[in-house]
Amino acid sequence: MVSQQEPGVREDGFADRGREVTRHQSFLDASFAFTLTVLVIAGAEVPDSIPKLQSALKLVPTFAASFLMVIVFWSGHEVWTRRYGLDDRRSRQLGLLLIFLVLVYVYPLKMLFGALFAWLSSGFLPARFVIENIGELRAVYYAYALAFGTLGGVMALLYRHAWQLRDRLALSAFERRATCREVVRWSLLPAFAALSMLLAWALPEQPNGWQIGLPGAVYFALHGCTRYLRYLSARDHLAETPPP
Repeated sequence: MVSQQEPGVREDGFADRGREVTRHQSFLDASFAFTLTVLVIAGAEVPDSIPKLQSALKLVPTFAASFLMVIVFWSGHEVWTRRYGLDDRRSRQLGLLLIFLVLVYVYPLKMLFGALFAWLSSGFLPARFVIENIGELRAVYYAYALAFGTLGGVMALLYRHAWQLRDRLALSAFERRATCREVVRWSLLPAFAALSMLLAWALPEQPNGWQIGLPGAVYFALHGCTRYLRYLSARDHLAETPPP
């Protein structure tokens, strides 16, 4: 059964203020699409034999993880745009910074995910490079945390900007509470990234199995925190929605 929504109201309870697609939004969407194209073609070649085809198929998990990372931030920005419809100077600056960071980090992230899947599969899934010592492992964690944290920080700044313009946007009481939660939710990304970097820095020179994975495991805790904040907003929306 399809839920009945008021005209101009999104399913998440926000007014749909971003219906008009601006040139800035079109440029950002095209840039994200280009980023995904880079993911496909970077280091790829058309297989001309069965062994090469099998090797190419083993790269699918790496591509899928990298694809998901890009989609998370594209979707986050798309939701922000539809909720607030802002196209002022500050919004454009932050949007361009977001796509710049995605383009800068896309290929390193693909390499990092390749190393992760190679480690998880004991070498069955290929990687572009091999981690040979604890120093290189720390560098991998630092690079991922830097990319993930800065991208999340930009999204937090976008929501903070919307919060500062709450009166001009005429946000409802629900929208104001949800916007505050979004500021917190996206701010958790750089916070957990910093925690991951700290745990990576504290790794001993000869870590055991659980110590090696600990800086990466903190992101699973982050997922739980962000899902809880989204649950709170969804519960508020249901509480304010009149019964049919």
